[in-house]
Amino acid sequence: MTIHRKMIWNEVKDYSFIALGLAIYTIAFTVFLMPYQIVAGGVTGLSAIIYYATGFHLENTYIIINGILLIMALKILGFKFMMKTIFAIFTLYFMLMFAQDILPKQDNGLPFKLMGEGQDFMSMIIGCVLTGIALATVFSNNGSTGGTDIIAASVNKYHPNVTLGNVLLAADFCIIGSCMFFPQFGTYLERAHKVMFGFCVMAMENYTLDYVMNARRQSVQFLIFTKKWQEIANAIGTEMNHGVTILDGHGWYTGQEMKVLCILAKKNESLNIFRLIKMIDPQAFVSQSAVIGVYGEGFDEMRVKIKQHKLDEDRIRN
Repeated sequence: MTIHRKMIWNEVKDYSFIALGLAIYTIAFTVFLMPYQIVAGGVTGLSAIIYYATGFHLENTYIIINGILLIMALKILGFKFMMKTIFAIFTLYFMLMFAQDILPKQDNGLPFKLMGEGQDFMSMIIGCVLTGIALATVFSNNGSTGGTDIIAASVNKYHPNVTLGNVLLAADFCIIGSCMFFPQFGTYLERAHKVMFGFCVMAMENYTLDYVMNARRQSVQFLIFTKKWQEIANAIGTEMNHGVTILDGHGWYTGQEMKVLCILAKKNESLNIFRLIKMIDPQAFVSQSAVIGVYGEGFDEMRVKIKQHKLDEDRIRN
C-alpha cells in the first residue's frame, strides 16, 4: 500500500469511527437521557436544557450555537483542523433530528421512557456509560463534537497554561448550573435536583471517557530471558516493526552471562509478542508488567511546560 493510499485509508477509517461514535451518542442521549429530562454538559446539554424549558427543538439550538462558534474559531484554529469538527457537528445534527422523528413519543413530546417510570438514575447510568464510550470513540479517531471543545481549543491556543480539561469543566459547570435560572423546571428544590443529576452525568461521563481512552493507551513492559534472544529480537523488530533493547544479564545461580530483551509495547500488542516468543522459544522466561506511562516516539507525548528562561539558561551553559 502506497503512502497516499494509506493516508486516504486512515482518513476514511477516522470518519467512519467518528460517525459510529456519534451514532452511539445519539442513541444514548435520545433514548436514555432526554426522556427523563436529564441534563448534561456541552452544547448538546445546553440545547437540551433550552428544549426542556421552551420546547425549541434541540437539534436547531445545537446547530445554531455550533455555527456561531465555528465562524468565530475558523480563523483561530484553521480550516484543516476544523474539517472533522464540521463533519461531526452536521452528522450529529441530522442523527439527533432523525432519532427524535422515529422514536415513539410521550404526551409531553419527549421520546418514550425505555426504562419505565421512576428509573431516572438507572437510565442516567446507562446513558452516561454510552455517551462516554461514544466520545472516546470520536476523540480516539482525531474527531471532535464541536461546541465547548472549540472554545477550549481556542482558549488553549492563546493561553497554553490553561488546560483543555479546565476550560471544559468550567463550561460544563456553567451549563448545568444554568438550570437554576429556568422557572419551568419547578421549585428551587426541583431545579437543584436536576443540577445534581447533571453533575453526576458530568462525572460519570468523564470517568468512562478517561477509562476507555486510557485503556487504549495502556502500555506494558516485557523482560524476556532466553538463549534465542537474537531470533526473538529479530522477529519482533521485523514482523512487528517494534524496537527492542538488549540488556546484559548475569545469572546468580548459574554464574553465566546472558542477554535480556526489554520491550515497551501497547497492551493490545501483548498477544502477538507472546505468540512470537512461544513460536521461537517455548522455554523462554518472560516477565510482563503494566507501566504507568510511556512517553516518546511511538507512545504518548510528554505534556509538560518548560519556562522559556530555563531554556535560555540551559543554552548559555551549553
